[in-house]
Amino acid sequence: MVLNPLVHFIKAIGRIPTRFNIAIMLFMSCFVSYMLRVNMSVNILAMVNPTQNTAQKISPVVNDTIVGSNSTFVVTMVSPAVMDYGPRYNWSSHDQSLILGAYFYGYLLLSLPAGVLAERFGGRNMVGVSLALSALLTALTPLAATYGLWVIVANRALLGVCGGVLYPALHNLVSKWAPPDEKGKFISALMGGTFGTMVTWPLVGVLIETLGWSFAFYVPAMITAIVTAFWFVLVADSPSKHRHIKKEELEYIEKSMGDTISKQKLLPPVGKVMTSVPFLALLVLHFGNLWGLYFLLTAAPKFMSEVLGFKLAKAGFLSALPYLARAMAAFGFGSIGDYLRKKSFFAVTTLRKSFCLFSHIIPGLFLVGLIYAGFDPYVCVAIITLSLGFNGASTMTNLQNSQDLAPNFAGTLYGIINFVGTTAGFISPMLVAHFTAEQSTMQEWQYVFAIGAAAYIVPALVFILFGSGMVQKWNEPEQSNEPSKKAIAERQAAAW
Repeated sequence: MVLNPLVHFIKAIGRIPTRFNIAIMLFMSCFVSYMLRVNMSVNILAMVNPTQNTAQKISPVVNDTIVGSNSTFVVTMVSPAVMDYGPRYNWSSHDQSLILGAYFYGYLLLSLPAGVLAERFGGRNMVGVSLALSALLTALTPLAATYGLWVIVANRALLGVCGGVLYPALHNLVSKWAPPDEKGKFISALMGGTFGTMVTWPLVGVLIETLGWSFAFYVPAMITAIVTAFWFVLVADSPSKHRHIKKEELEYIEKSMGDTISKQKLLPPVGKVMTSVPFLALLVLHFGNLWGLYFLLTAAPKFMSEVLGFKLAKAGFLSALPYLARAMAAFGFGSIGDYLRKKSFFAVTTLRKSFCLFSHIIPGLFLVGLIYAGFDPYVCVAIITLSLGFNGASTMTNLQNSQDLAPNFAGTLYGIINFVGTTAGFISPMLVAHFTAEQSTMQEWQYVFAIGAAAYIVPALVFILFGSGMVQKWNEPEQSNEPSKKAIAERQAAAW
């Protein structure tokens, strides 16, 4: 009798499609990667000496007497209101922007070739090794901080190098595992990073205030190590290489792919890609999306702490709300898009362009509204939440369009657009540092929000004019045969 529930449970697990497990692991890999990426945005607030205007918001009485210092950091005696979360370092606003931006400098190095490498060697091992090294580097961050500014900058840059591999390799896996009518859901699984942000900021805020900021590095590193172990057990480069996939599911996936995925290991036609107008439109659209995302990723805790006056734990929690909205919207928009595509209500190109209204234009308009919102902190949080929430529709626009244009080179295309888009990750902290160098008030932040609104809306208009959802001719190898060309023609007709 005791064994019956266990037997039923094992049988139920056996009925779960293998591609569902793959989607879960895609989600978890993004989740932990973002935990390690974004924890510094909150941690750094506890690692530095508070600025005069910030300290005054915390308490009207602040003792600025320096009791000891060296070239690395300054130990400051403060009133009880400025809590002791661990060593505090004398990093200026410029230094902090270097630390926050260092991840993205490293991210650029492997973001570009990662897609090509994944298409040649498979995405499974690339993602697994990346996560393992990321966990190690994060656990070493408190030690790196004791050796000075440039050591922690190097640590964050190396962490970015590991992170640069992730998304191009994951897009390669999606191109192999996701049937066309399920791509929206698979791409939505890549929003695990959004959930990672949502969980990390409140978590590290609580860890900082209870155990100190060093544990806000150790705990995410430990969680990442556990997920990495599951990744190597459950994931394979393609359905045909998975040891436990059922024959029926394997045949279903391969049949749904048709001739769009080549069995050969191909080198991308770089010249044709870089002169493709639809691809260049996607490049611009993706840059606009990442500008809005990375701006809020690196700057939202600072804005909510210094301008809106929230304490660290509350700032972390409220900063995470927009990412909860984005993640929930992503799954919603992805499911709606898959349904519309399956029922052939709209052509693929029409779907991509129409969803830009939700993913880019409406979020940009909300940032414009933020300029005129006044100083009510909760109104500001609500507007930021709505802006990033609607951006969840990017699962149906820039995050999926590389799969449309060239399934054979989806990882390469995503690597290129991510390489260019990632520059927003270190430009936006520098922009914030420029406008808030003297003081951090709503007046200075209005300029930042205006630039963010333009970065959302202008790329959307470019894509609506020049973008496409059609499979491009250069998706196929040069030696392709007539049936493959016919398949392209059929898919292009369906896209229009």
